[in-house]
Amino acid sequence: MDYDRPSRRAFLLASSAMAFVGAASPGLAAPAGRVVAEPVPARHVALKPSIFQQAQAANRAYLVSLSADRLLHNFHQGAGLSVKAPVYGGWEAQSIAGHTLGHYLTACALQVAGTGDPVLSDRLTYIVAELARVQAAHGDGYVGGTTRWGQSDAAGGKQVFEELRRGDIRASRFSLNDGWVPIYTWHKVHAGLLDAHRLAGTPRALAVAVGLAGYFATIVEGLSDAQVQQILITEHGGINEAYAETYALTGDERWLKVARRLRHKAVLDPIAEGRDELAGLHANTQIPKVIGLARLYEVGGDPAEARAARFFHQVVTENHSYVIGGNSDREHFGKPNEIARHMAETTCEACNTYNMLKLTRRLWSWAPNGALFDYYERAQLNHIMAHQRPSDGMFVYFMPMAAGGRRSYSTPEDSFWCCVGSGMESHAKHADSIWWRGGDTLYLNLFLPSRLDLPDGDFAIDLDTRYPAEGLVRLSVVRAPSAEREIALRLPAWCAAPLVKVNGAAIGRPGRDGYARLKRRWKAGDRIELVLPMHLRAEPTPDDPNLVAFVSGPLVLAADLGPAERPFERAAPALLGDGPPATLLRKASSAPHVYAADLAAGGTATFSPFFAQYDRRTAVYAPVFTRARWASEGQGFLAAERARIDAVARTVDTVYLGEQQPEVDHKVTAGNSEIIQLNGRSGRKLGPGGWLEMTLARRPGPLGLQLIHWGQDAGQAAKVLVDGAPAGVFETPTETRDGFFAVDLPLPPGAGPARVRLEAGEKAVMIYEARVMAG
Repeated sequence: MDYDRPSRRAFLLASSAMAFVGAASPGLAAPAGRVVAEPVPARHVALKPSIFQQAQAANRAYLVSLSADRLLHNFHQGAGLSVKAPVYGGWEAQSIAGHTLGHYLTACALQVAGTGDPVLSDRLTYIVAELARVQAAHGDGYVGGTTRWGQSDAAGGKQVFEELRRGDIRASRFSLNDGWVPIYTWHKVHAGLLDAHRLAGTPRALAVAVGLAGYFATIVEGLSDAQVQQILITEHGGINEAYAETYALTGDERWLKVARRLRHKAVLDPIAEGRDELAGLHANTQIPKVIGLARLYEVGGDPAEARAARFFHQVVTENHSYVIGGNSDREHFGKPNEIARHMAETTCEACNTYNMLKLTRRLWSWAPNGALFDYYERAQLNHIMAHQRPSDGMFVYFMPMAAGGRRSYSTPEDSFWCCVGSGMESHAKHADSIWWRGGDTLYLNLFLPSRLDLPDGDFAIDLDTRYPAEGLVRLSVVRAPSAEREIALRLPAWCAAPLVKVNGAAIGRPGRDGYARLKRRWKAGDRIELVLPMHLRAEPTPDDPNLVAFVSGPLVLAADLGPAERPFERAAPALLGDGPPATLLRKASSAPHVYAADLAAGGTATFSPFFAQYDRRTAVYAPVFTRARWASEGQGFLAAERARIDAVARTVDTVYLGEQQPEVDHKVTAGNSEIIQLNGRSGRKLGPGGWLEMTLARRPGPLGLQLIHWGQDAGQAAKVLVDGAPAGVFETPTETRDGFFAVDLPLPPGAGPARVRLEAGEKAVMIYEARVMAG
């Protein structure tokens, strides 16, 4: 197909006039006094050979391999048009179908923005043209691919929106009128179209986006504020950001009004008031809402929105994050400064970190401060670079912090999780945050091998480094503007003694806000060297000083516990020594960032950069014992580890109630029931007469059913049925206790999965988890 695509040279020339404008409407995109620095567009930054270029190349190959017509299947079907290819599997074959197309539009736009990629530019043009056909067939602006639970007909997705228009609203955290987060999916398509226009100049993308915005706006505008808030109970992505961005691109005040109406007050008001009430909330449901607040501040100017965004970023990064920069366990925030008890296979959802980095960029653009990019670098190097396996471009949903954890990768055609979508975006944008510009200052924030080539006789600079393997960063000025200019180099806070040299002469440590600021009249041939000595340090968890992670320079280390395909059936590696924890590791190789440590139970462990252990089992955190404490507590530790290993081996299935993916996977249905967030986690409350059903796996041999409750919820009772037959009664003790406890019931044997039903009596019942246990 030939869509009269411009050449890369024409694309670069046509866009050079907008080199430092983030959107098509400069006055709205970067209001004076709000956004003071902007990223140098990726089209002026070319990656050199490195792990980042390798990741981008693997990602680009995956983007090219995907079929546009398969991603468009549900959009065509829902509009009554002939489908051109079968739908993909995984999430794309479920009610959330269509979200991947939105991510795909953004990922392709990012790739085109950086390289002018002709193949993906054509792909964008084709997809947008097809979406325009879909929109024309609907005749009212609708462009969607979602369905209802258990249905394959995409026409059901539009019925959800039309029911909302009539005020028929049935919302829970992840289900809206029997659709799986339909507004979340709507946001992905809306944002993808805006990015196709803004980043890649794709014909008709803005027109389709405005039509799409108008369809949903007519629904919102026809409802009361209370009804809108009811809709916003269900995860809805960054729909407020999409409308704020639509306003920035068009100047139409209507979109700003809609964006402000889409403020989820139950979550955002406490944040705006400086209260951390995140415990138990689904993490990635909340982060995009705050990104939306940040964008609203930029285009609307309410300083309260900026304060809320800053507060949220601070509490998440300081009080809810693991050492790799990720957050959440089983997709949910825990209590502040409580992560030691959340070392699991299900920590650090990738989407959360992707969105925290988006928020970080916005906050930095208001007030450049090196500390923000210290966080950005940590998360990018240690989570995002671990999230994609560069050999095949596949992605990880959760990044396990549990000892012995392994990464579970997506498949090319049968996954399409949210983290696949955000992964496609993450690895198309490695060049977009290296260099920034504010006034007459050029900021270097990330140390990625690259070539900066600004238009109109401005700077051209080569950046050469083996960072993060080594700490030497070399800048060579190839071309310089005639006027005096400032170059600001980020000095990472982890480095105690950075050294800056200009043309071989050391200049000490000048600057402020985490930057060495070098102001002079630059000329071709000037050389800058940034030397960042890398040393080992230990970072304990905030709630257990004896559970420690190790960081070498910018890189988080992890113990290598063997190949991923082998089960991990031994105790977590515990370290022994009486000195500071960092002294327990010793250099073990001439290779950078490789250390060894003696284990308390005997033997040694090798620690190396976590991100690169793609197909290994690892331990990021290690318990540390003094010799005296090991003598008194060592046998107890080993006994607890044996009990943990036994429990893992006996666990046949687990469903975490009130959590999106576990409930979807276990076909949870309920009546007179609500999702709760209490005691630092999610669960289900069955009202009087309420019921809940779930499908649980079985295997041959004796089985038990464990139902987990909070100890303060005393005197609860519910009938338990398995495949329609009575199986016992879930009863909690009459006395209250602190903590979570299990009620054990026999589970009748069977050849296949069991459909388990709980029925509450005259009193409400709260339950958090169900497990099938062998033996």
